[in-house]
Amino acid sequence: MAKKNGVTMDVGEDGVAVITISNPPVNSLSSSILSEWNEKLQEANRRSDVKAIVLTVSLNILIISGKVHKTGDMSLMPDISFDVVGTLMEDSRKPIVAAVEGVALGGGFELALASHARVAAPKAQLSLPELTLGLIPGFGDSFVYEGTQRLPRLVGLAKAIDMILLSKSISSEEGHKLGLIDALVPPGELLSTSRKWALDIALGRKPFLRSLYRTDKIGSLSEARAILKNARQLAKKIAPNMPQHHVCIDVIEEGIIHGGYSGILKEGEVFKQLIPSDTVKALVHVYFAQRAISKVPNVTDVGLKPRHMKKVAVIGGGLMGSGIATALLLSNIRVVIKEINSEYLLKGIKSIEGSHLILSRPYPFEYLSANLNSLVSRGKMTQDKAGEAFSLLKGVLDYTEFKDVDMVIEAVIENIELKQNIFKEIEEVCPPHCILASNTSTIDLNVIGEKTNSKDRIVGAHFFSPAHIMTLLEIVRTENTSPRVILDLMALGKTIKKVPVVVGNCIGFTVNRTFFPYAQAAHMLVNLGVDLFRVDSVITSFGLPLGPFMLGDLAGHGIAIATKDIYDKAFGDRMFRSPLTELLLKSGRNGKINGRGYYIYQKGSKPKPDPSVLSVVEESRRLTNIMPGGKPITVTDKEIVEMILFPVVNEACRVLDEGVVIRASDLDVASVLGMSFPSYRGGVLFWADTVGPKYIYERLKRLSETYGDFFKPSKYLEEMAMRGMLLSDPKSSRSRL
Repeated sequence: MAKKNGVTMDVGEDGVAVITISNPPVNSLSSSILSEWNEKLQEANRRSDVKAIVLTVSLNILIISGKVHKTGDMSLMPDISFDVVGTLMEDSRKPIVAAVEGVALGGGFELALASHARVAAPKAQLSLPELTLGLIPGFGDSFVYEGTQRLPRLVGLAKAIDMILLSKSISSEEGHKLGLIDALVPPGELLSTSRKWALDIALGRKPFLRSLYRTDKIGSLSEARAILKNARQLAKKIAPNMPQHHVCIDVIEEGIIHGGYSGILKEGEVFKQLIPSDTVKALVHVYFAQRAISKVPNVTDVGLKPRHMKKVAVIGGGLMGSGIATALLLSNIRVVIKEINSEYLLKGIKSIEGSHLILSRPYPFEYLSANLNSLVSRGKMTQDKAGEAFSLLKGVLDYTEFKDVDMVIEAVIENIELKQNIFKEIEEVCPPHCILASNTSTIDLNVIGEKTNSKDRIVGAHFFSPAHIMTLLEIVRTENTSPRVILDLMALGKTIKKVPVVVGNCIGFTVNRTFFPYAQAAHMLVNLGVDLFRVDSVITSFGLPLGPFMLGDLAGHGIAIATKDIYDKAFGDRMFRSPLTELLLKSGRNGKINGRGYYIYQKGSKPKPDPSVLSVVEESRRLTNIMPGGKPITVTDKEIVEMILFPVVNEACRVLDEGVVIRASDLDVASVLGMSFPSYRGGVLFWADTVGPKYIYERLKRLSETYGDFFKPSKYLEEMAMRGMLLSDPKSSRSRL
């Protein structure tokens, strides 16, 4: 019999009412669901045949009204009623026990917190991730749960702040140790144990505890203030531009000092202030955008099912190849890694875990290095698990092991002829079902595969460095790539915990194409006389983790030189050509790789600006000779942001206009995950729409009149600005995917 959606209540012969919430596909809470829950709860309290209540909790996070986000109109919010749900649960005359299983996030977890006891199955996940959406735990539509007030009283203030500020989830096992979970039982016994626990409370055999009024885990006021002070310092460090972290601490403090009910009142007040903010709109946009990328027309909607990838070959054991191999191994996928000689193969294997694979011997811990070893040392993986992952790896110098692989990922240097030869070779030695993928970051896939006859199997699998850590995976399709290949790669991406975004084939694809003006604009500013360290500082204050010059240092300046001609050939009419990178390399500075670039890199210390690089900068300025009248220009911080990021927006408009992405929001996701564009700004196009297309167009037009075609507005940007449309307007979509 099909499970009924909504809220149901079943009263057993033992007098326990079991209330179940079912709201597929993710069992999320909503205003209507909570209204039903409220009605059932009141009914259970009225009925004479009900002695106690069990709430089954396996609920996802509550997303508040999208209409409020889009319009900012608070009149669309229902009136707040502080006597429903959370307070009604706590003040229930009949005890409520939460039976927790699976994933209980946000509102679902808060319903459990408001219950009088919590029984959980093993490996249930509990968390309050609302800060990642710009909100604070404790409120949704017209219902208050008081997550900021109850969690500190159940697990202690320090642990609660750690969970809330960092949006950390904990397992039911950890919750049991903390006293948050009262009993941990096998899944088959969850409901029966919860029923018995609820009856025991009703009959006085177990305590009837109301979490909002507990103080035993809070500690003294002086201890609490010290913890809150440290929390504010942490919030400044991890979220300097996001208000929700800071006001969340204020709300927690209100409840600690003036009592739980006072904290509830402040919680509701703060929540109302946050809902219409740009930060919430941006973070919720990214949340939904990440879910939209899994829908690819003519791929995910035609009834195909992905094939399981049992064995994958990686060609090239350098930085990218070893990172890709690590990502695969961590998901229990057998990996063959191929190099051209024993020396390079040994380096690649060492980069993954240790040096003994080629000899097929056990791998002592002292040999563990780089990727897997770093996970062990940081407590992210046990030594045994690292060893198990490493046992799935085999290093080779020829194609013998390629006869039964499901996919090959080529990850060699950006050399067209080399890649063409590799693809011709693997087509001959791999089975006919094998996917032929390239990790190229810039080269046209049609050029790479032009010597093959299997163009339907050729696809781009563009990982971002370090590949075992960065979550974005650009899946690049050509006009010949089969839907089956795309679907299989999407599934593999999810298996290895990546976020796959399907994009079209062009130079640089989506992220690198969109952001190629980023470094060039920074170089122009420096050649116009602006201090390079100020440029980096302004951009990091805007919210990117690295300014353009430190980013170049970390990537290695050789990469910029290697790809310069490719971009120049494709986009030469809008390139700014600066000799700065060549001069930097000539002076022996290749960034972090050799310890010197624009910054000085020393092990164990933060990068420091290198004043001696200014002589290189002065030589570049002399050669470009673009300073007006030979004098440095004067610019504000706002103008620096605009001169660097508006050309990026301009290129994003061309990417949209050419149909390289399915949706504008796909580009937002790619910019957040691939370039670490601040998620609280919603991605590059969402941010541009917030600033205003007309303003960006007019600003670029003025800049192009002063500094040339590098800033010339694209036709798409001009069209959207003149028509008063948003850049992300679905009506303007030109997707060719």
